[in-house]
Amino acid sequence: MKHYSQEYKQSVIAKMVPPHNRRVSELADEMGISQQTLYSWRKKARKEGQVVPGDGKSSAQWSSADKFAVVLETAAMNEAELSEYCRSKGLYPEQVAEWKASCMQANASTQEITKANRVQAKQDEKRIKKLESELRRKDKALAETAALLVLQKKARAPLGGERGRLIPHCLRCEAVKLIDEAVASGARQAKACEILGISARTLQRWKSSGDISTDGRPDAIRPTPSNSLTKEEKQQVLDTLNAPDFANMPPSQVVPRLADDGVYLCSESSMYRILHEAKQQNHRGRSKAPEPKPASTHCADGPNQVWCWDITWLPGPAKGVHFYLYLMLDIFSRKIVGWEIHKQELADHASRLLRKACMKESTVTSPSPLVLHSDNGSPMKGSSMLETMYNLGVVSSFNRPRVSNDNAYAESIFRTCKYRPDYPYQGFEDIKQAREWVLKFVSWYNHEHRHSGIKFVTPHQRHTGQDEQVLASRTKIYEKAKLQNPERWSGNTRDWSRTEQVWLNPNDERAKLDRAI
Repeated sequence: MKHYSQEYKQSVIAKMVPPHNRRVSELADEMGISQQTLYSWRKKARKEGQVVPGDGKSSAQWSSADKFAVVLETAAMNEAELSEYCRSKGLYPEQVAEWKASCMQANASTQEITKANRVQAKQDEKRIKKLESELRRKDKALAETAALLVLQKKARAPLGGERGRLIPHCLRCEAVKLIDEAVASGARQAKACEILGISARTLQRWKSSGDISTDGRPDAIRPTPSNSLTKEEKQQVLDTLNAPDFANMPPSQVVPRLADDGVYLCSESSMYRILHEAKQQNHRGRSKAPEPKPASTHCADGPNQVWCWDITWLPGPAKGVHFYLYLMLDIFSRKIVGWEIHKQELADHASRLLRKACMKESTVTSPSPLVLHSDNGSPMKGSSMLETMYNLGVVSSFNRPRVSNDNAYAESIFRTCKYRPDYPYQGFEDIKQAREWVLKFVSWYNHEHRHSGIKFVTPHQRHTGQDEQVLASRTKIYEKAKLQNPERWSGNTRDWSRTEQVWLNPNDERAKLDRAI
C-alpha cells in the first residue's frame, strides 16, 4: 500500500477547497490516486472543521454543513478580514451574511418562530382572499363574455344606427328577450345593449310601461308645414325643369340660370326633393356616379397663377386609332387657356401649345411666376417642354409618383368634355372634325357653362372679374324673394359669395379647414 506524506495530502485537499472546488474524479485521474482514498482524506478534513465542498459545486450548491463551517470561521473577523477571506474562497460577503442570518434564524426561540408564523399566516390569508376575489371577478368576466358571444350569434342584425332611427316592434321584442337571456347568463345590461347597438336608456324606455312599447311615429298625424310649397307651385317647378331649355340640366344648373333671368321658384334642394317625389331624379347619361375629387397643391387667388394640363385620347374613325387632345386650364377661373389636337404625343407639341397660351394670356408680365401642374408623362417631362418652361419663367409641378389623381382639374374637364350629349363617342371621322367639335366645346365651356366650382358663373366671367357683379345680382334676387315669403326661409339665403382662393392638392390641415368652412 502506497504511503503519502502529510504535506502532499494537504496539497491535494487544498485543491478540493474553495476557490478551486475540484472534483474527486478529476483529481483521481490527474494525481493517480484512487477516488476512495481522496474521499477518505476529504472526510477527515471535514471532521477537522475545514470547508471542503468538493465535486465542483458552486457556493449556492454547498451543503448546510459547509455553509455553517464558513460562518464559524468568519464569526470573529472584521470587515477587512472578511473581505480578504471571501476573495480567497471565491465568495461574496453578502453570501456569508445571508448564511449567518439563516443560522441565527434556525436557532431562534420558539416564541419568535411562532410570532413569525402568525405574521406569515395573516399575509397568506390576505393573499388567498385577494386571489379568490380575483378568481370570482375573472369567472364573472368569463361568464359575461360567453353570454355576449351567444347574444351576438343569436342577434339577426345590430339595431344601431343614427339617433332617432325607427325600430319595428317585432325587433324590439326580440332584442328585449335576447338582452334578458344575456343578463341571466351573467352579462351586464349595458354591455348587452351595446352588442345590439342600442343604449340602456333606450331599453329602459321600451319597458317603462310594463309591456314593450311600439314606435308611434309611423301612425302619427303631422300637420302640413305652413311654409311648404303648394301643389301648384310644385307642378310649376316640375314644368320648368322639364321645359326644353332645361331638359338636359340638373337643378344645380337650372337655379343659377333662373336667377340670371330674375326668376326664383324654390331652393336647389327643394328642386331635388320635388324630383325625388315625382321619381324623376335618376342618373342619366353614360357617366358613373360622381366621386369626390382630391383638392389642390398650390393656391391661386387670381387668374394666370396656377395652370394644369394633360393629354387625353379622342376616338378616331377605327378601333385603335386615336387623336390626342392637349388642353391647358386655369384652376382659378376654370378657363381653357389653350388646346390643340395632334396625331401623336410629343413634347414639341406641348411646348408649342404652352408658348401660344403664355403669349395669349400675357403671363410674362404677371407679378408672380406661373405654376404649371401635370402628371409624369413623357410629353410633360420632355427636354423641349422643360426648356420652354425655363425660358418662359414657368414653374413646373408634377403628380406624386404612382398617384393618378393629383391632377383632378384636368381629369374633371375631360370628363365634362366626353360626357356632353353631342360628344361623338363612336369616333371622329378625321382630325378636322375633332378640331371643329373641340372648338365648339371650348366656346361653350368658357362662355356658357356655369361651373359649380366657381359659384355657377362662366369661366370667362370669372377670368375677367365679371363674376363679382353677377353674384351680387343673384344675392339681391334671393334677398328680395325672402322678403316676399319669409316663412319659407329657416335661415340665411343661398350663399352666392365669391370663392377667393382655389387650392391644388392642399395639405391635411388645409383640407380639414376647407371642409369645416
